Amino acid sequence: MPVLAVRYTAFALVATAVNLLTQRGLFAVYDGPFAVYGALALGTMTGLVTKYALDKRWIFADRSSGVATHARKFSLYTLMGVVTTVIFWGSELAFDAIGGGDWRYVGGALGLAVGYVVKYRLDRRFVFGAA
Repeated sequence: MPVLAVRYTAFALVATAVNLLTQRGLFAVYDGPFAVYGALALGTMTGLVTKYALDKRWIFADRSSGVATHARKFSLYTLMGVVTTVIFWGSELAFDAIGGGDWRYVGGALGLAVGYVVKYRLDRRFVFGAA
Protein backbone atom coordinates (compact mmCIF):
# COMPACT_ATOMS: atom_id res chain seq x y z
CA MET A 1 0.00 0.00 0.00
CA PRO A 2 1.49 3.39 -0.92
CA VAL A 3 2.70 5.62 1.92
CA LEU A 4 0.08 8.26 1.10
CA ALA A 5 -2.75 5.73 1.45
CA VAL A 6 -1.40 4.50 4.78
CA ARG A 7 -1.02 8.05 6.06
CA TYR A 8 -4.50 9.06 4.86
CA THR A 9 -6.02 6.00 6.50
CA ALA A 10 -4.21 6.73 9.77
CA PHE A 11 -5.40 10.35 9.73
CA ALA A 12 -8.95 9.24 8.94
CA LEU A 13 -8.79 6.94 11.97
CA VAL A 14 -7.47 9.77 14.17
CA ALA A 15 -10.22 12.14 12.99
CA THR A 16 -12.83 9.38 13.43
CA ALA A 17 -11.61 8.79 16.99
CA VAL A 18 -11.72 12.53 17.74
CA ASN A 19 -15.25 12.71 16.30
CA LEU A 20 -16.64 9.70 18.15
CA LEU A 21 -14.88 10.51 21.44
CA THR A 22 -16.28 14.04 21.26
CA GLN A 23 -19.74 12.55 20.80
CA ARG A 24 -19.24 10.18 23.71
CA GLY A 25 -18.02 13.09 25.83
CA LEU A 26 -21.15 15.06 25.07
CA PHE A 27 -23.35 12.09 25.99
CA ALA A 28 -21.45 11.82 29.29
CA VAL A 29 -22.67 15.28 30.27
CA TYR A 30 -25.97 15.52 28.39
CA ASP A 31 -28.42 12.85 27.26
CA GLY A 32 -31.57 14.93 26.87
CA PRO A 33 -33.67 15.94 23.89
CA PHE A 34 -31.75 16.23 20.63
CA ALA A 35 -28.56 14.90 22.25
CA VAL A 36 -27.85 12.70 19.22
CA TYR A 37 -27.98 15.70 16.88
CA GLY A 38 -25.84 17.84 19.17
CA ALA A 39 -23.30 15.04 19.44
CA LEU A 40 -23.27 14.61 15.66
CA ALA A 41 -22.69 18.33 15.12
CA LEU A 42 -19.98 18.72 17.75
CA GLY A 43 -18.20 15.53 16.70
CA THR A 44 -18.34 16.58 13.06
CA MET A 45 -16.75 19.95 13.86
CA THR A 46 -13.90 18.53 15.94
CA GLY A 47 -13.21 15.77 13.42
CA LEU A 48 -13.28 18.25 10.52
CA VAL A 49 -10.74 20.62 12.07
CA THR A 50 -8.46 17.71 13.02
CA LYS A 51 -8.61 16.17 9.54
CA TYR A 52 -8.07 19.49 7.76
CA ALA A 53 -4.91 20.23 9.75
CA LEU A 54 -3.50 16.77 9.05
CA ASP A 55 -4.52 16.63 5.38
CA LYS A 56 -3.31 20.10 4.52
CA ARG A 57 0.23 19.43 5.68
CA TRP A 58 0.77 15.69 5.42
CA ILE A 59 -1.49 14.52 2.57
CA PHE A 60 -1.58 17.42 0.14
CA ALA A 61 1.75 19.04 1.17
CA ASP A 62 0.05 22.43 1.10
CA ARG A 63 2.44 25.05 2.44
CA SER A 64 0.23 28.04 1.71
CA SER A 65 -0.21 30.54 4.49
CA GLY A 66 -2.22 33.60 5.36
CA VAL A 67 -5.62 34.01 6.92
CA ALA A 68 -7.42 34.64 3.60
CA THR A 69 -5.86 31.56 1.98
CA HIS A 70 -6.66 29.34 4.96
CA ALA A 71 -10.21 30.69 5.16
CA ARG A 72 -10.80 29.97 1.46
CA LYS A 73 -9.32 26.47 1.62
CA PHE A 74 -11.05 25.55 4.87
CA SER A 75 -14.34 26.81 3.41
CA LEU A 76 -13.87 24.63 0.32
CA TYR A 77 -12.75 21.72 2.49
CA THR A 78 -15.89 22.12 4.60
CA LEU A 79 -18.09 22.37 1.50
CA MET A 80 -16.62 19.13 0.13
CA GLY A 81 -17.41 17.63 3.52
CA VAL A 82 -21.13 18.32 3.16
CA VAL A 83 -21.55 15.33 0.85
CA THR A 84 -19.53 13.08 3.10
CA THR A 85 -21.32 14.35 6.21
CA VAL A 86 -24.63 13.26 4.70
CA ILE A 87 -23.15 9.76 4.27
CA PHE A 88 -21.79 9.76 7.83
CA TRP A 89 -24.88 11.17 9.53
CA GLY A 90 -27.19 8.93 7.49
CA SER A 91 -25.25 5.85 8.48
CA GLU A 92 -25.03 6.80 12.15
CA LEU A 93 -28.69 7.73 12.40
CA ALA A 94 -29.72 4.52 10.63
CA PHE A 95 -27.72 2.41 13.09
CA ASP A 96 -29.11 4.46 15.97
CA ALA A 97 -32.66 3.77 14.75
CA ILE A 98 -31.96 0.07 14.33
CA GLY A 99 -30.08 -0.66 17.55
CA GLY A 100 -29.52 2.56 19.49
CA GLY A 101 -26.83 2.89 22.13
CA ASP A 102 -23.36 1.90 21.01
CA TRP A 103 -24.66 0.77 17.61
CA ARG A 104 -24.74 4.42 16.58
CA TYR A 105 -20.92 4.45 16.86
CA VAL A 106 -20.66 1.44 14.55
CA GLY A 107 -22.80 3.27 12.01
CA GLY A 108 -20.77 6.44 12.52
CA ALA A 109 -17.48 4.64 11.96
CA LEU A 110 -18.78 2.93 8.80
CA GLY A 111 -20.22 6.17 7.46
CA LEU A 112 -16.98 8.01 8.14
CA ALA A 113 -14.93 5.30 6.39
CA VAL A 114 -17.01 5.55 3.22
CA GLY A 115 -17.14 9.33 3.47
CA TYR A 116 -13.37 9.71 3.76
CA VAL A 117 -12.78 7.79 0.53
CA VAL A 118 -15.15 10.15 -1.28
CA LYS A 119 -13.72 13.20 0.50
CA TYR A 120 -10.13 12.50 -0.54
CA ARG A 121 -11.12 12.59 -4.19
CA LEU A 122 -13.11 15.81 -3.77
CA ASP A 123 -10.35 17.52 -1.76
CA ARG A 124 -7.66 16.49 -4.21
CA ARG A 125 -9.59 17.93 -7.11
CA PHE A 126 -11.34 21.00 -5.71
CA VAL A 127 -9.48 22.13 -2.57
CA PHE A 128 -5.79 21.41 -2.92
CA GLY A 129 -5.42 20.67 -6.63
CA ALA A 130 -3.80 17.46 -7.86
CA ALA A 131 -1.63 15.95 -5.15
